[in-house]
Amino acid sequence: MYNAITTEKQRDRQKGLPRQVFELDEVAEERNSQGDADDLKRCSASLDDTPRGSWASSIFDLKNSAADFLLRSLLVRTAIEETDRTNEELRKKNRHSEVLALYPAPEEDEAVERSSIPEVPKEHFGQRILVKCLSLKFEIEIEPIFGSLALYDVKEKKKISENFYFDLNSEHMKSLLRAHSAHPAISTLARSAVFSLTHPSPDVFLVIKLEKVLQQGDISECCEPYMVMKETDTLKNKEKLEKLRVAGEQFCNRLGRYRMPFAWTAIHLMNIINSTGLLERDASESESDRRGTWNERKRKAYERMSVGEEVCSFSNFRPATLTVTNFFKQEGDRLSDEDLYKFLVDMRRPSSVLRRLRPVTAQLKIDISPVPENPHYCLSPELLHVQPYPDLRVRPTKEILEFPVREVYTPHTTYRNLLFVYPQNLNFSSRQGSVRNIAVKLQFMAGEDPSQAMPVIFGKSSCSEFAKEAYTAVVYHNKSPEFCEEFKLKIPANLTDNHHLLFTFYHISCQQKQNTPLETPVGYTWIPLMQHGRLRTGQFCLPVSVDKPPPSYSVLTPDVQLPGMKWVDNHKGVFNVEVLAVSSVHTQDPFLDKFFTLIHVLEEYTFPFRLKDVILTENNMESELKSSVGNLRVASLESLVAFSHQILNKLIQLIVYPPVIAGQIVNLGRAAFEAIAVMVNQIHKSLENSQDQHGRNHLLASYIFYVFRLPVAELNLPEPGMPPQSGPIQYATLSRTTGRPVSLNLSRSKSISNSNPDLTTTPNSPDEEVQKIISSKGIDRSHSWVNSAYAPGGPKSVLRRNHPNSSTDLKQLLHEELALQWVVSTSSVREAALHQAWFFFQLMVKSMAHHLFLCDKLEAPRKLRFPGRFVDDISALVCTISAEIASRCQKDVELVERLNSSLAFFLNDLLSLMDRGFVFLLLRSYYKQINNRLLTTQNPNTLIGLRMDLIRITCSHEHYVTLNLPCSGLSPPASPSPSVSSATSQGSAFSSHTQDQRVANMFELSVAFRQQHFLAGLVLMELALILDPDAEGAFFLHKKAISTLHNLLCSHDSDNRYMDRAVRAHVAQLYLPLIGIIMDALPQLYDFTDTHNQRGRLASVMADDGEGDGSTISQSVAMAIAGSPLPHAHRSTVFQMPSVPPRQYSMLSAEGSRNLLVCFLWVLKNADEAVLHRWLADLSALHVNRLLDLLYLCVSCFEYKGKKAFERINSLTFKKSLDMKARLEEAILGTIGARQEMVRRSRERTPFGNQENVRWRKNIAHWRQNSDKVDKTKDEMEHDALVEGNMATEANMVVLDTLEIIVQTVILSEAKESVLGGVLRVLLHSMGCTPSAAFLQHCFATQRALVSKFPEMLFEEDTELCADLCLRLLRHCSSRVATIRTHASTSLYLLMRQNFEIGNNFARVKMQVTMSLSSLVGTSQNFNEEHLRRSLKTILTYAEEDPELRETTFAEQVQDLVFNLHMILTDTVKMKEHQEDPEMLIDLMYRIAKGYQTSPDLRLTWLQNMAAKHSERGNHAEAAQCLVHSAALVAEYLSMLEDCRYLPVGCVTFQNISSNVLEESAVSDDILSPDEEGICSGKYFTEQGLVGLLEQAASSFTMGGLYEAVNEVYKILIPIHEANRDFKKLAVLHGKLQDAFSKITNQASGWERMFGTYFRVGFYGSKFGDLDEQEFVYKEPSITKLAEISHRLEEFYAERFGHEMVEIIKGSNPVDKAKLDPNKAYIQLTYVEPFFDTYELKDRVTYFDKNYNLRTFMFCTPFTLDGRAHGDLHEQFKRKTLLTTSHAFPYIKTRINVIHKEEIILIPIEVAIEDMQKKTQELAFATHQDPPDGKMLQMVLQGCVGTIVNQGPLEVAQVFLAEIPDDPKLYRHHNKLRLCFKDFTKRCEDALRKSKSLIGPDQREFLRELERNYQRLKEALCPLLNRKIPQLYNPVAPFSVHRNSFNRLSLRKIEA
Repeated sequence: MYNAITTEKQRDRQKGLPRQVFELDEVAEERNSQGDADDLKRCSASLDDTPRGSWASSIFDLKNSAADFLLRSLLVRTAIEETDRTNEELRKKNRHSEVLALYPAPEEDEAVERSSIPEVPKEHFGQRILVKCLSLKFEIEIEPIFGSLALYDVKEKKKISENFYFDLNSEHMKSLLRAHSAHPAISTLARSAVFSLTHPSPDVFLVIKLEKVLQQGDISECCEPYMVMKETDTLKNKEKLEKLRVAGEQFCNRLGRYRMPFAWTAIHLMNIINSTGLLERDASESESDRRGTWNERKRKAYERMSVGEEVCSFSNFRPATLTVTNFFKQEGDRLSDEDLYKFLVDMRRPSSVLRRLRPVTAQLKIDISPVPENPHYCLSPELLHVQPYPDLRVRPTKEILEFPVREVYTPHTTYRNLLFVYPQNLNFSSRQGSVRNIAVKLQFMAGEDPSQAMPVIFGKSSCSEFAKEAYTAVVYHNKSPEFCEEFKLKIPANLTDNHHLLFTFYHISCQQKQNTPLETPVGYTWIPLMQHGRLRTGQFCLPVSVDKPPPSYSVLTPDVQLPGMKWVDNHKGVFNVEVLAVSSVHTQDPFLDKFFTLIHVLEEYTFPFRLKDVILTENNMESELKSSVGNLRVASLESLVAFSHQILNKLIQLIVYPPVIAGQIVNLGRAAFEAIAVMVNQIHKSLENSQDQHGRNHLLASYIFYVFRLPVAELNLPEPGMPPQSGPIQYATLSRTTGRPVSLNLSRSKSISNSNPDLTTTPNSPDEEVQKIISSKGIDRSHSWVNSAYAPGGPKSVLRRNHPNSSTDLKQLLHEELALQWVVSTSSVREAALHQAWFFFQLMVKSMAHHLFLCDKLEAPRKLRFPGRFVDDISALVCTISAEIASRCQKDVELVERLNSSLAFFLNDLLSLMDRGFVFLLLRSYYKQINNRLLTTQNPNTLIGLRMDLIRITCSHEHYVTLNLPCSGLSPPASPSPSVSSATSQGSAFSSHTQDQRVANMFELSVAFRQQHFLAGLVLMELALILDPDAEGAFFLHKKAISTLHNLLCSHDSDNRYMDRAVRAHVAQLYLPLIGIIMDALPQLYDFTDTHNQRGRLASVMADDGEGDGSTISQSVAMAIAGSPLPHAHRSTVFQMPSVPPRQYSMLSAEGSRNLLVCFLWVLKNADEAVLHRWLADLSALHVNRLLDLLYLCVSCFEYKGKKAFERINSLTFKKSLDMKARLEEAILGTIGARQEMVRRSRERTPFGNQENVRWRKNIAHWRQNSDKVDKTKDEMEHDALVEGNMATEANMVVLDTLEIIVQTVILSEAKESVLGGVLRVLLHSMGCTPSAAFLQHCFATQRALVSKFPEMLFEEDTELCADLCLRLLRHCSSRVATIRTHASTSLYLLMRQNFEIGNNFARVKMQVTMSLSSLVGTSQNFNEEHLRRSLKTILTYAEEDPELRETTFAEQVQDLVFNLHMILTDTVKMKEHQEDPEMLIDLMYRIAKGYQTSPDLRLTWLQNMAAKHSERGNHAEAAQCLVHSAALVAEYLSMLEDCRYLPVGCVTFQNISSNVLEESAVSDDILSPDEEGICSGKYFTEQGLVGLLEQAASSFTMGGLYEAVNEVYKILIPIHEANRDFKKLAVLHGKLQDAFSKITNQASGWERMFGTYFRVGFYGSKFGDLDEQEFVYKEPSITKLAEISHRLEEFYAERFGHEMVEIIKGSNPVDKAKLDPNKAYIQLTYVEPFFDTYELKDRVTYFDKNYNLRTFMFCTPFTLDGRAHGDLHEQFKRKTLLTTSHAFPYIKTRINVIHKEEIILIPIEVAIEDMQKKTQELAFATHQDPPDGKMLQMVLQGCVGTIVNQGPLEVAQVFLAEIPDDPKLYRHHNKLRLCFKDFTKRCEDALRKSKSLIGPDQREFLRELERNYQRLKEALCPLLNRKIPQLYNPVAPFSVHRNSFNRLSLRKIEA
């Protein structure tokens, strides 16, 4: 895209923003800075410590306080026009010109127009690790030891890297070998190596092998000294050591060039990673991850994608230094790789065989770490220097070549031609003679002469770089040795038939004998490397000749029986060897080899040519070539990809230059096109993971971008001294890079012909865009030596521009040929081309651009650039592809999406190359095809989505604005049916009627508009169609349409070409219809105002959607519930969504609505004000009100949330979840097919297409966004808050500007009343949505101007606006920001003055202000009475100083009002003190509300304040009670006003909801008259208000889980709705009832909804003031533990009084105050349970009944008569304490006073009876539980039967039942206990039986034990239970019983 707006760019544009001052942030900072200072000052005074301030003290306080700065100039009366002009000038100062720079950048996963630049083709690396060998030390040092490292994959049984050889010997040891080695090359001294792992796996081992110089004796003998001798025993073994050293020196001298295997070990790489732990990505990396360019992030996501890599990553572990101490000796007969794999598998086992072997002790230290970004001093596998390589003398690090486990698909970009030879084993068992110590010598021969051995074998360590020969290690005395050697060779590029590998076998004489040579040749064999022109590799089993090979042997293989030669073992294969090539020269694929050979023959024209068994002649060449081109499809994929650049180049050459054979032109165009199509498709299908988000294969894209060039006839370079005209060239398509230059001078955007869309620049300059395609910076390669011929700057990369008439050099033009072949292609080729359309489109575009450049046609007029036939082909092609898209959209969604985006990019590119009018025609043809299909398709959404993507990509053109002709009038060229506008809009100045028509046209998507502004018209048309209420706009379509628009506006906003105000207005003109579109879509927008309930701006209670009466919504009620005394007026418009809409709109998500609204603001901000004026003047009042509604929504939408919000909330999570919810709904409702949705989502959300393993790709799952957010630094959050603050301010300013335009426009119209109310409403709303200080100053200025222009609007009509204004002004009067206070108090004063001058209803306004203040102090968290006091003083000062009203009573009235307000303030000071003590705070509010018992309006306000506080703390039951009380209060007064049968009859009706509600019954009529002026005037004292309160109460009950209470509330509501015939509401209501009842039945057991936990809390000590000796029952959230509330209260009061002053009294015994320290504060806490008398339990059946309307609570205290809490069974008593509270729970507070206390004492036998009953109940419950729970049953049984002693059941029986009691009063207790035991044993038996059926076989023994215990228990109990008390069966005279006997436990109900 030409100007991608990324987050990084946004950050740059946001630099230097001013800090906006917000009340919200000031409060937060003040809280933080206050610290503990206030807490220490806080005294816990009782409620009545400070009585309500007297009148006199209030006046005194106020008069002595200070006022704010006065704005006296505002009191002076000035002309309205002058005020407006001044206000406008002030508003225009210090504004941010780019509103979208303050808004988050468009979402990247929507950016279909992003086309990432492919990565430069480069050498493939996997994850890389750096291994450094630090030291190798043995217990004894007697000879040099040599090491090698390599990686092995055990699972795959594959060696996955070449060997790295290292030498860590001391200089002394190295000196022993000087005679055998030349001066070592520095490359062979490397001690560190870089290994690459493409497929990291937990099965990778680093194998270390050690070798030593060959000596006499087998490996075991040679290892013995190393195993036996210790360094510590050096003195003891001195002589032995000396002998060994001498022997070692002799062997080095004699056998120094030969090696023998010595020892090995292996390191499991996974262990290192696991033990060091994966590094947390350091800050810098995560930073770049977040900030990296879009391409980088996509790439990183791609790199992290596969599951394996997630699990096992070698790229980011902590570096580790290892010391390897144990080596295993090599075994001569187990040297092969197969044996090694067995050892490695065994090593991983805990009981490894290897561990039992005696090790060779040594210390090898190595470092393993991830490779740094650009390692220094590296050598490539070919020993070339890799930059950076600052110093040639430094010891290098070697890059080790990887042999990947699986195929790696990467094109060759470097020259590599390596051969690896692996001798495996030799069988000389049948060879006669002394052949036991066998070494194999390898030579690479260019011919047969010994001198032709080439120095191409890489040296190992401490030797020369290349050698002519190399030897394998020798296994002592073994005729059939195995080898573990690797020889690496650098073979010449041009191999002939004579090049071969020669193996010579030697017997090495280890003992020094006379006349015995050191080495004796015992055999020869060889491998010819080339055969039929192909390199020979693979496994070979070769026969070995005893004699030297004869002459000319090299062209034959050893398998050929040569005459006169003697062979070992009768010419059988005895030598196994493997040859492996890693080459960018040899394809190692027969089909590719043949193709390249044929092309070579053709180019060199060397006929006849022998190819294997075919002789190529001019006659058969064409057929051979065609068949070879066709056979490319069967070539191996790895080779095909590796040589893809060369293959494609050759195929394109065949198209451009048809070969001439025997004088005839052979047209291979079709065959080559087919081959390209098939090949591209094959690569794409096989490498599905390697794609960008448009399904383009990275390898193919990079080919077009960097490699492809038009083949030119002469490939010679320009003459010396003549630089190529375009400089070094990077071949690029017209690809939208992330940072494409956007320089376009302004004159260009103005000088546009409005009749010809061919918008070229001045004719003598070349087309800039094409220049950009062709010339750009070269590529900075990380490897300086990577520089193939086609790399930028390479010898073949210079594009020469031919002389114009030399263009005949190109026989065929590639783009023309491609277009033609594509159009005429059929069947499978056509299908393949369709699948990879992007490839051919990009190829054509690049070819077109190069062609124009080469032929000097850049200056030619666009219509003449390309021939007509090519233009026709393009038309046909676009038409065909459009038809394919339309017809296939249901069948193959993914293909169609790719095809669509490919076509879109093609059209975008054509806009730069071809005549633009022609491209617009192509667009039309596409639209036509799609539209035709839309009429018949079942699921049009898919097609519409595709169309949107296409238009978005096309519009991402650099000159999009210019293409839209923004500066021309609406006069379309030759409109087919001239509309009024096109016929009359010729003038340039505004004219009367025609001008009005023209202005109207500018704001509508008229035909004229769409013809003139073609692309913009398409974008807006798409948006309008999707938002059309009748359209089934699916969620993703909304998102696409809005995102397209937002993206375009962002690019205009940041474009330097459009910075000028006038130019910006022209650009905005392209989008004027957007205003109308969004106004029409208003009902579909997300309602941001809903989220404001926590701040007192709720607007959710909706009235009927009255048929056209304009009163769609009544927002009348719910304001108060949120704590505001007066609601917003309902908006006088029918466009807000009614609660049950008559038509189901498809609603927009919050994110979509927000994006749409920011676009709306952009247009309003940048549009020409004069044009807006004229448009508004013609708008009906209905439409203006709709616009006002939209502005109201904008204010809510962009409200500033505060710095805290950034720390708390992650906006992204919220946004995404909303999106996902909407998508889910879509899938469920079927507006989009589930399969398409899934495919689309995977395409849209991921850059990788539709792959498996999606759920594993955590890096792109939605929650990952979350983690990105979380790690934001403090500075970033500060920055985000700064930007959001500026955005909120700017949005508000744009709204304010628009309001001013509306006021000026409608001032003369008839409908101004309805409009002005709306204007003021928006203004008030903007005052309430946390505005900044800067904005508020302008806002107050506008508000004052509005009030002075239209005073009657506030004071003569409905009081609601006035009340709202008072509340807003008062809120700002208490601001911490001085300027806000100053302006607010001035506005409030002027409001009073204005009202007084009208002389109307001042009492009512006083009432409004008083109620506003009550509401404010009750609900506002941040309310500060000190600041408000200053404002009141300011108002007082104004009143005293105002010269104009001195003679009136105005000043006195103001003084009265101000003093009254001040008194309310003093009450709130106390509330402030108790802000941290929620119970005390609610008590205080309760008291204030009680004080207003005679003032219903204010009592209602305070009840609502309490409701808000409770809701805040999650006490939904209490909040609901406050609302029920409010409703009861309203009902009382309504029943006094009018007698309505369907309305509740006062409080009595509410009794079923709560018994507490009767306290709201009205005071008698003689004290208060409801119709008195100003009393009960609020909107709540209406039927609608009552309904609102009840609905809120029901919703709070629902949130609290009290569903039964919901039913009771609805019993009152239903008659009201029935009376009003409101069946919609009834339907909703019954639906809610159904939900409530369902929830009750689903949660019948009650465990699912916990209603609360209760505690008795007693306060003791004078420090508590009047709380001293008070007892309360506290209601706490469910499952609150005693420790939790204890800790909370202790901490709270300890903070207040000091830690040493607060003590918690343990236990529940009565407190003796005399024993307490008078200076301390004591708190006693006891857990209590609700208590019910027996008769009550009949009514309280359900869990809810037992938890609602609770007044009596009980707790038990165990005691003994001698003062201990617990004693033996016979002395254990229990005290039950019953507490009764003043009100029933739940109430409007969470703690209620205890008003009555009663105690019951239980004697020991009664305690025993209770315990046994409890145990029996537990058993019964566990036995009959459904579903049965075996574990629980066993636990209960264990407790009952298992405990035979220690106060178990048996002991109880023995204590109480052994003897018949002496006291006859205890007979009944004795008998009751006996019966309890009988019941108990019966239950035990049941439980055992049940348990038997539940247990598994493993628990049978346990059950048997339980059964034995039970039998013992039963036997022990039997005599005790069978003894009866005979007296009980005689008639007994009645006797009186004390209160404490058990059978009278539930004696009577204690009345309060």
